[in-house]
Amino acid sequence: KNFIFDICGCKATWTPENFIKKSIKQIREETGGGRCIIGLSGGVDSSTAAVLAAKAVGKNLTAVFVDHGFMRKGEPEIIERTFSKFDLNFISLDERERFLRRLKGVVNPEIKREIIGEKFIRAFERIARKVRADYLIQGTIYPDRIESGVRKHSEKIKTHHNVGGIPSKVCFKGIVEPLKDLYKDEVRRVAETLGIPKKIVRRQPFPGPGLAIRITGEVTEEKLRILKHADEIVRIELEKSDLRGQLWQYFALLLETKSTGVKGDSRVYGYTVAIRAVESTDGMTASYSKLPHTLLERISTRITNEIPEVNRVVYDVTHKPPATIEWE
Repeated sequence: KNFIFDICGCKATWTPENFIKKSIKQIREETGGGRCIIGLSGGVDSSTAAVLAAKAVGKNLTAVFVDHGFMRKGEPEIIERTFSKFDLNFISLDERERFLRRLKGVVNPEIKREIIGEKFIRAFERIARKVRADYLIQGTIYPDRIESGVRKHSEKIKTHHNVGGIPSKVCFKGIVEPLKDLYKDEVRRVAETLGIPKKIVRRQPFPGPGLAIRITGEVTEEKLRILKHADEIVRIELEKSDLRGQLWQYFALLLETKSTGVKGDSRVYGYTVAIRAVESTDGMTASYSKLPHTLLERISTRITNEIPEVNRVVYDVTHKPPATIEWE
């Protein structure tokens, strides 16, 4: 700060209010005020982009929630209840069978992300044709672009479904990304200024491909059922603690690796669940959270007692870097 402001003489002119005015103008200019659709996931990024777009084009905006089957337990219902109350043209699509069928046999995480990105776009195209929309608006933020390697001096770390996962040929005249230069903390400031409900503003980051990239290896109905239950346990136990406010993200992963265990007097060969909890301000770097051992023990005991297919629980103690927050 001393170098930037005192020595170089730079001034901090960015404010949420200025950004909102600029973004509304940008969306109108890029779309000509025409019909648009936006993919709505229930997170702060897409919700903020949706409110900005609604202010820019009004009733010419259609918000689309695609249920790909990889959301956390109970989330599709919450999203539908929440956004059906908003003054938006809101459409919900049940695409669970299509997505799962397309991922059959796929184990490579990059291919998973690309397939999911392509399926999202095709679903949006079907709705766009129905409502005669020419533009797609996305809640892409700066870290998505950095990790996808779209900048000249950045290497690709992983493909984000809304960046590198977009097919080369789409039916839209243009894709508009009003948040593409913002970090997550800046998006939250904009969201608060727009009056978006706090439960959305403070919702922890959740990847677009969802639980499909929190399952290492092939995604199956059985694995999704197991992971949804394990993730629910992690969320419930952490949300009961006084640590929730300091955590950037906390979740469970289901590993392809199996291991030998004992339940009762019998040998079992079951799945391993990993727990990930990190602290961060912008998601670009993160430190693993030093959760109390008693809390980790309670989570582990619940998971192994309530989910017969799981016999081992581990905790990820790796920072970002060298690891990313998500495993895939």
